[in-house]
Amino acid sequence: MVKVSVTSLAKVAAFKAVILGAPGSGKGTISARIVKVFGVTHISSGDKLREHVANSTDIGKQVKKFMDEGALVPDETMISLVSHEIESISNANYLLDGFPRTLTQAEKLQKVQPVNLVLNLIVPHSVIIDRIKSRWVHLPSGRVYNVGFNDPKVPGKDDITGEPLSQRIDDRPDVVAKRLEYYVSKTEPVIGYYKRLGILKDFQGDTTDEIWPKISENVAQYIKK
Repeated sequence: MVKVSVTSLAKVAAFKAVILGAPGSGKGTISARIVKVFGVTHISSGDKLREHVANSTDIGKQVKKFMDEGALVPDETMISLVSHEIESISNANYLLDGFPRTLTQAEKLQKVQPVNLVLNLIVPHSVIIDRIKSRWVHLPSGRVYNVGFNDPKVPGKDDITGEPLSQRIDDRPDVVAKRLEYYVSKTEPVIGYYKRLGILKDFQGDTTDEIWPKISENVAQYIKK
């Protein structure tokens, strides 16, 4: 029988979570609040991919090859990247954002780095489409603002750098509607999988301010501040 010390148990993360939500559902805003209030580590798979490519790491070189060809990054590569990031934070509490995107990825992640909570944001598609029409982005960092919802401190400028904000071409309503349909088709199996595991929590509302209190209450059950 393997003995585990109290010290080792204390280091094990109590909050190993995934956040799911359609494009424009407020994942970025909710994630930022969780990080600020509870001090967890936010692991954005998209941000990490860009970092690895920019730094020409072994994973970055693999990823760049697929990105240059316009192909999807293979599941095994994504699992390797995410596992590396989780291991690098030495079992700290973390929130995984942007991964998993498919059932296969969810199943493989649960085998190598099992999560214990999945936060699923449910926002009506009509609300998302209206919101995204007013979305502005700081392209270098990926920070997102929404006029009338999550306004920048200075109109048209990023809060951190003061640099100009831009609107993405793919934020047109017709394009957004297609992206939402794609998200639903890909994510339904993932949601079903986590629901069967008993670790999925749904949070429904039109705004992050409406959803946040319930999310905060749930997260607090896993983290001792």
